[in-house]
Amino acid sequence: MIKNTLSLLTGLLLTACYSPNRNCTDFATGTFEFEYEIDGNTKKATFKRDLKYSVDYFDNQIDSSTVRWLNDCEFVLTPLDGKQTAIHYKILSTTSDSYLFEYKRAVKQAHKKQLVKRGTATKID
Repeated sequence: MIKNTLSLLTGLLLTACYSPNRNCTDFATGTFEFEYEIDGNTKKATFKRDLKYSVDYFDNQIDSSTVRWLNDCEFVLTPLDGKQTAIHYKILSTTSDSYLFEYKRAVKQAHKKQLVKRGTATKID
């Protein structure tokens, strides 16, 4: 019993001290690629981002947004066309050439559950 309790406490301490690698500033600008799914079909998109703008290329379309950095790891993309909702992105972890992120609407809609999704972007330039 004591051995099991000690093992459990050791495990909890080790996981509580774990912090994912987040070199977010390495991914503030550049050209990126990511895959997303629509109706069960996996698609690939590319986007180019500098400190003020992001241009997305997907399904033979181009979308442009302004970028507002909240801190080194979080930013809000606001579409220039004004028709779409701003999206809040948070970089969760990074590797040498990619980052895992989560995203959701920047403004919560009344009476709707806030949907949070995840994705991975790979830096290609």
